[in-house]
Amino acid sequence: MPHTPRTLTIRQPDDWHLHLRDGAVLQAVVGDSARQFGRAIIMPNLKPPVTTTAQAAEYRERILAAVASLDEAGAAGFQPLMTLYLTDHTPPDEIQRARESGFVHGVKLYPAGATTHSDAGVTDLLGRCGGVLEAMQRHGMPLLVHGEVTDPEVDLFDREAVFIERVMVPLREAYPELKVVFEHLTTRDGVQYVSEAPGPIAATITAHHLLYNRNALFKGGLRPHWYCLPVLKRETHRRALLEAATGDSPRFFLGTDSAPHPRGAKEQDCGCAGCYTARHAMALYATAFEGAGRLDRLEAFASLNGPAFYGLPVNTATLTLEHVDTDIPHELPMGDDVVVPLAAGESLPWRLQG
Repeated sequence: MPHTPRTLTIRQPDDWHLHLRDGAVLQAVVGDSARQFGRAIIMPNLKPPVTTTAQAAEYRERILAAVASLDEAGAAGFQPLMTLYLTDHTPPDEIQRARESGFVHGVKLYPAGATTHSDAGVTDLLGRCGGVLEAMQRHGMPLLVHGEVTDPEVDLFDREAVFIERVMVPLREAYPELKVVFEHLTTRDGVQYVSEAPGPIAATITAHHLLYNRNALFKGGLRPHWYCLPVLKRETHRRALLEAATGDSPRFFLGTDSAPHPRGAKEQDCGCAGCYTARHAMALYATAFEGAGRLDRLEAFASLNGPAFYGLPVNTATLTLEHVDTDIPHELPMGDDVVVPLAAGESLPWRLQG
C-alpha cells in the first residue's frame, strides 16, 4: 500500500452534480459546497422546476446572493453552473437561449417519477423530445441523465442496466454527437457502457456509491440517511465504480449528488431519497481513493476530467486536505430544521485544511 501523506494538495475541484434547493435551505447549505468547490452544476428540480433560461438566471442570482452573504473569504469565488429541467414540452428554441446565456451548461433529464421532484419529467424521450435533442446536439449543450427506467415491473436494482438498453443505446444511435453525462453511475453495467460507448459521453460518481454498498442501508436496522436514488448496489458494483473513478479514463469525474432533506422528511414511513454529503464531500472522496491506494488519481477525477468534458478551464486555486481523524456531526442546522449528513456520528481520516 502506498505511503499516505499528512497533507494532500490538488487543484480546486468542481462538483458536477449538486442540489442546493432554495430559500432558507439554500442559505444553510451553499457554504458547505463553496468552501471546497470552485464551481458546481446545479440541479433544476425545484418546485416549480427551472425550465427556462430566464428562471435559471433568477435562480443563479439567488445562489450568488447566498454565497455573497457568507462570511468566508474562501467561498466567495464559487460559481453556480445552471441547468434546465427537460420536459415533454421544452421548445427547441429554448436551447439556443440557454447556450447564448453563457451560464446554462446542461439540460437535465429526469424520467417522470424517477426520484425527488421528478413529477414534471419526461415520459418518452425519443418520442416527445426529438426537436430539443437535435437542438442540443447542434449547439453542443450536454444532456445530463438520471439513468433509471421507471417501469414498475423492473426490479429497483436493475433499473440502471435496463435504462442503458432501452434509452441510452437508442439515444446515442439517434444523436451520436450529443454530449451526454450519465449522472450518479451505480453499476458495473454503467461503467462498462460509459467506458466503451462511442461519441462524447461521460459519467459522474458520488462518494457514497464509492464507499458503501447496499448493506449500509440495513446495518443495525433500516438507515434512511443512506437511502438515495439510484439506490446503493451490490459490492461488485461498488468495486467497479471505484476502479473507474481511480483509473485513467477521463470519462469519469466527481458529482456529489448531495441532496439536503430535513430530518423528518427522511425519518418517516415514506422517506425522501437523497444523501447529504456536501459538508464532508472531499474528505469522503479522499477516503475512498486512499482505500483503493490511488490518492494520486484524486486530482484528475475531482479537478481535471470534468472541466475537460464541459469545455471549461481548470481552476487556478488549490485545495489542501489533512490526514486527521475527524468526527462527522450527528446533525447540521438547515433553516428552521436540521439535516443529518451521511455517516453521521462516524469518523473520517481526512478533513479540509484550515
